[in-house]
Amino acid sequence: MKVEVPVPRQLPRDVSGFVGRAAELAELDALLHDDDGTDGSASVVVLAGTAGVGKTSLAVRLAHRISGSFPHGQLFVNLRGYDTGPSLAPAAVLGRFLGALGIPAPAIPVGLEERAELYRSLLAGKQVLVVLDNAATVGQVRPLLPGTAGCLTVVTSRHRLSGLAVRDGARRITLGMLSAQESTDLIAAATRGYRTGDDPDQIAELARLCARLPLALRIAAERAATHPLLALPELTAQLRDESTLWEALSSPDEEEADAVRTVFAWSYRTLPPPAARLFRLLGLHPGPDFSVHAAAALTEQEPRRAHGLLDLLAGAHLVESTSADRYQFHDLLRAYATDQAHQEETLEDQYTALKRLANWYLRTADAACGAAQSFDASILPQGQTGPASALTFDGQQDAFTWHQSEQANLLAVVQAAAQAELDEIAWQLPAALHGIHMARGVFDDWQAMAGLGLEAAQRLGDRRAQALMHNTLGIAAKDSRQLAQAAEHHEAALELRTLVGDQAGVAESANGLGLVHLWRHELTAGRTRLEQALALYQQHGPRHWTGVVLCGLGFTAAALGEPHEAARFAHQALAVYRETGADHSLHIDALQLLARLAREAGDYAQAEEYLGDALALQEHSSFVTIDAALRLEQATLHRAQSRHDQALETYWACETLQRSIGNRTGQAHAYDGIGQTMRALGRLQEAIDFHTMAARILRDPPQPWDLAQTVTHLADAHADNDQPEQARHHRTEALTLLAPFPDPQAAALRRRLQQLIAE
Repeated sequence: MKVEVPVPRQLPRDVSGFVGRAAELAELDALLHDDDGTDGSASVVVLAGTAGVGKTSLAVRLAHRISGSFPHGQLFVNLRGYDTGPSLAPAAVLGRFLGALGIPAPAIPVGLEERAELYRSLLAGKQVLVVLDNAATVGQVRPLLPGTAGCLTVVTSRHRLSGLAVRDGARRITLGMLSAQESTDLIAAATRGYRTGDDPDQIAELARLCARLPLALRIAAERAATHPLLALPELTAQLRDESTLWEALSSPDEEEADAVRTVFAWSYRTLPPPAARLFRLLGLHPGPDFSVHAAAALTEQEPRRAHGLLDLLAGAHLVESTSADRYQFHDLLRAYATDQAHQEETLEDQYTALKRLANWYLRTADAACGAAQSFDASILPQGQTGPASALTFDGQQDAFTWHQSEQANLLAVVQAAAQAELDEIAWQLPAALHGIHMARGVFDDWQAMAGLGLEAAQRLGDRRAQALMHNTLGIAAKDSRQLAQAAEHHEAALELRTLVGDQAGVAESANGLGLVHLWRHELTAGRTRLEQALALYQQHGPRHWTGVVLCGLGFTAAALGEPHEAARFAHQALAVYRETGADHSLHIDALQLLARLAREAGDYAQAEEYLGDALALQEHSSFVTIDAALRLEQATLHRAQSRHDQALETYWACETLQRSIGNRTGQAHAYDGIGQTMRALGRLQEAIDFHTMAARILRDPPQPWDLAQTVTHLADAHADNDQPEQARHHRTEALTLLAPFPDPQAAALRRRLQQLIAE
């Protein structure tokens, strides 16, 4: 399976009525093109300048002008380096960019380095334009730079970011204020068709009071356009009065910032009271943008009314519309709105507004998770009503689309709830999102939110909530192959659930531990825990979870060399799933196990039938981890049938998926399978190379069981390549690795290795 790379088109709309900056655009054109018109050498350009000077507008205008030179797409992100909340971390940005480049959310690697490697690999040989807006530090930018020529990165910042020039060859253009003529041209363009007869000197005075900064100029011009009967001298007199007020509160070296704040205040004071209140309360929203429904919840209004007020604010350039029902602040306006909220709203009113907002996110997240999957029940009390503006969803994709649009906000809301001592919401929100996090594999946010939730539950002294957070952290760690951490969290959850007498919870934790043991090839311990879980689920439910445990027992029996017992467990699991109408994704594991058992028995036709059923179900599932496992089994079946070309193609598809989700163990399994296929084809040196790559991965961190299999295959390839000493060395290493494992499969492999060494 080939991962198709789409063409992202993320540029915001070009700036309406863009005026000036002809010199800067000419300088940029010279940087980006040689004298003969061919592409120049600049691959990173920094647009630096004070707040409100128009860096973003120029970057967007430039990007639209040159987008045709970048046929493989344009990426854009606001790094929020100067926002009142936390800036956007490079790992989070790479997660977004990888998604835009075709990597499914569950398939995005966990670590920053792995994400950056995949990002650079996807852009290699491509021509992509990357716009990084509002960068505060070099550290925010450097991981986001493409690794090869052909791409261009445009960075905007209030700082010079000298490190990019020194190390990365960035070219910098510093923006000053608009010229007097450009400033008056901007006001004239924005008011054209609304006003006539304004004195050019009065327009120039208005521009001077705005410090010739585009952000302030646009707000002032909008005010003038919407009051066409008000003489310009009167408008400038009002602005001058505001300016006098700010000057009394400011220091002399803050002239530009004072001018911007003056224009903000001038515009804010003319808003109708409901719009002014919405504006300042939006300053309490902790995320980077906000939907109409979130704004409605924040202000306790009907969504239609909130939408109208948001459009009014957008018309006054106090917020910016980013789509049909989403808006965002300029970072200076966000700071101003927050300041107004602190000044004009009581602490109690601010707390109540934030609580309404957090509760809206909680209720909507719970509805989304219910639409996305059916194996995890709601954690919220039944019959409890939520806010009127809480959303409903038409199926999994609708829920996933909402989660993707709100992903950054959700983490910010949990952080804000924890800071505001809304501890119940701070653990309930990550708990409500567990099913979506598991389906989409967004490990960064999953673990960060659950970690905050655990701290909140600990502050409350709520043992059940603590256990729930340990459980979700355990599953996140297991799915991202952090098995030691997974075991610690499941043990902690098991202890807490035992203390409170939560038998269904004990079953869940025992199952989680059993699967961790299975993945470590600790088969006896795994079987014991899974049998404990099965007994408890049979008594306490829910019924469909007995199928999950039966499937785990089936994989354990297969690893112990008990194929008939494994098949019995798999069929029992499928019967439970059919009986309970369980989620499609649960059926797939059991079918995959049956395909493996049929393959190992030499019944390839039956194996293909089971795999076909599993792949058909996978079309309705969003679990990339399951897809990768299916591809690995499919490739192994092709190899067993001596269909080597198909095997190689499918192993590579598996490797791509495993690498993209950061599953290094799965990636090693794919390399090992490629090595075995190469050996079957007689391409022995290539086989040795791939087995060596797999072994390197499995040594860091050490994974003894998987590494023993791989070095055994490596030894066999060396032996076929007439390299007996290397073969003996690796067989001896494999024997050492197998020492801790007492199961029949390990014993049989030890006997084979000992016999080969003795020959």
